[in-house]
Amino acid sequence: MESNVVTISTLVDAPIDTVWKLWTDPDHIKQWNHASDDWHTTEAENDLRIGGKFRSRMEAKDQSMGFDFEGVYEEVKVNELIQYRLDDERRVRVSFTSEGDWTKVVEVFDAESMNPIELQRQGWQAILDNFTRYANGKKKMND
Repeated sequence: MESNVVTISTLVDAPIDTVWKLWTDPDHIKQWNHASDDWHTTEAENDLRIGGKFRSRMEAKDQSMGFDFEGVYEEVKVNELIQYRLDDERRVRVSFTSEGDWTKVVEVFDAESMNPIELQRQGWQAILDNFTRYANGKKKMND
């Protein structure tokens, strides 16, 4: 039986405090939060605290479709961990680990049942890869 929990990860060439800011600040989220270049995030809101809500509006650039990605934070440890529950009750856990001047980001999420797990893994990894490219370009923002 296939597990419904998916794990993806990346290694970012930036210190953990920079990675945290880029991951959690709505202005930055709008820059990297898409799986392919024909999509974008048009709005992002983030109340980063236990019980706080977040929402990202993701839309196809040709305006053919879009959706809100939203949920509520269950656990927040600055520069370490974010855990949230999506509106469909799935859970997501994102951990941040400093590895010298680099930061490891690991996302563990409950898969949904409408799409194949491998497709979900690829989509979430594509977004994480976009984040990595964006963060690598911003690594000196706190210098």
